[in-house]
Amino acid sequence: MEFKDVLSVPGMSGLYKIVGNNKSGFIVESLIDGKRSLINSSQRIMTLIDIGVYSSDEEIPLQKVFSRIESSGNDSEINIKASPADIRSLFARLIPEYDADRVYDSDIKKIFSWYLLLKGKVDFNKEVESGDVNEAVAASQNAEKHIPKIHEGHGPKADQHAKTTSARTRKKV
Repeated sequence: MEFKDVLSVPGMSGLYKIVGNNKSGFIVESLIDGKRSLINSSQRIMTLIDIGVYSSDEEIPLQKVFSRIESSGNDSEINIKASPADIRSLFARLIPEYDADRVYDSDIKKIFSWYLLLKGKVDFNKEVESGDVNEAVAASQNAEKHIPKIHEGHGPKADQHAKTTSARTRKKV
């Protein structure tokens, strides 16, 4: 599995990968327990490539943040259940240029939990081209809504009015 294939679905905990699609949406598989779910095509889906961390200069891509965490060797220090101050100090040691005002404790906790979930499953150092995003997700965001056909057998034809149709009415008894 590659980093570009990993999805986050707002409103659903955990991370997912796309298994397939149908006309109403996508079939995704949870990376936590392997359960499959149907995601509606109108629901917001975010690939992890599109997510970044605010810094003093510009956003740091999440893949780069994960590769820094992995290269630091501080995996054993990550404790999601630690106090917010401890989590923030560990993140400040790993990513010193992050913007402490715009990155919340819950964001840091989510980054660490996602890292622990993906560690060993994804190569964080593999470069991804900017245009190489999952085609299924891109197609879902740009897809037009399906408009059902109106059957010609129902109602009057285009050149006739409703009062001149040949439809029989029920007799009163």
